Amino acid sequence: MGFVKEFKEFAIKGNAFDLAVGVIIGGAFGKIVTSVIEDLIMPVVAAMVGKPDFSSIYFAMGKGSELIPKGASLADAKKAAPDAAIFAYGNFITVAINFLLLALIVFIMVKTINKMKKKEEAVAVAAPPVPTKEEVLLTEIRDLLKAKA
Repeated sequence: MGFVKEFKEFAIKGNAFDLAVGVIIGGAFGKIVTSVIEDLIMPVVAAMVGKPDFSSIYFAMGKGSELIPKGASLADAKKAAPDAAIFAYGNFITVAINFLLLALIVFIMVKTINKMKKKEEAVAVAAPPVPTKEEVLLTEIRDLLKAKA
């Protein structure tokens, strides 16, 4: 089998194509979830506890840290004392909060979808098909023949 033909079969059939579709759908879904977090959830959180942006929280230490004015933003602190060791942990807190909110939203969405699937499966499995009149008659005939034999 030629290389081009083999590659064509690999790319078009099976897992590679399914993976490509999954990546595309996943990217679009990621944008939806990001929008839900940034446009719907975070404004509610900001209204309740203030703006959840901790990116300016830092701890300066070492040489030059005394040059940083009290209450300076992270960018101003880096400009005022370029030699100081600045432990900027606030951005990590913001990213961690965003991740937790994202994970919560995805969990709720998956849980809702699974619940809807279970309802569909329960309806599909709930009642066995009712036998037709012909099937009932054939069953009776079979039972009569067994009884005589």
